[in-house]
Amino acid sequence: MFTGIILSVGTIAAVQARGGDYRLKISTGKLSLAEAGLGDSIAVNGVCLTAVELGDHHFCADISNETLTRTTLATASIGRAVNLELALTPSSRLGGHIVSGHVDGIGKVLEKQADGRSIRFKFKAPDNLAKYIAEKGSICIDGISLTVNQVEGAYFSVNIVPHTLLETTLGTTNVGTEVNLEVDLLARYLERLMQGDTAAKYQGSITETFLQNSGFIK
Repeated sequence: MFTGIILSVGTIAAVQARGGDYRLKISTGKLSLAEAGLGDSIAVNGVCLTAVELGDHHFCADISNETLTRTTLATASIGRAVNLELALTPSSRLGGHIVSGHVDGIGKVLEKQADGRSIRFKFKAPDNLAKYIAEKGSICIDGISLTVNQVEGAYFSVNIVPHTLLETTLGTTNVGTEVNLEVDLLARYLERLMQGDTAAKYQGSITETFLQNSGFIK
């Protein structure tokens, strides 16, 4: 588990083909790996990866085809900047929100404009994720815990303060860039719980008719 508070911006140092998928070598920048061990989880642009090799200033992780299919790591290239966060410990401050590192889909930056000293970003989420994104709710973008300011359909906006612009890859993210999205963990489980005893057979989406038939509304 993670908090979405980025500890360092690293870079992809190597991309190696390995029997049908890939292994990444990631330089960690200012992130200390002194307390990390083999098998530990490290979030890379919001993707939970397992460290299979550790150096003083780098680690390696294997990328499965599932991860390649669902995240922007499919287009990883040498020199690309990535947001890094070590997994939570029992003594960690929960400065952001609960983040699993399991990416739900890929969004795209549509607009980027100044808003005081902040930058307001507008994103387009995949249509199937729109129902999980709420105004003033939490969302994780490339591993960064952020507050949603406005929502309109599958479009949403966030304000990025100067510190976040300086300490994460959002400072150099441009219009058209694809980003990893993880919706709020509670929203995903709430939807499943609302399906009740029908969850094993349920195939559609949450609709007013479904809620009526399930006894949630009259």
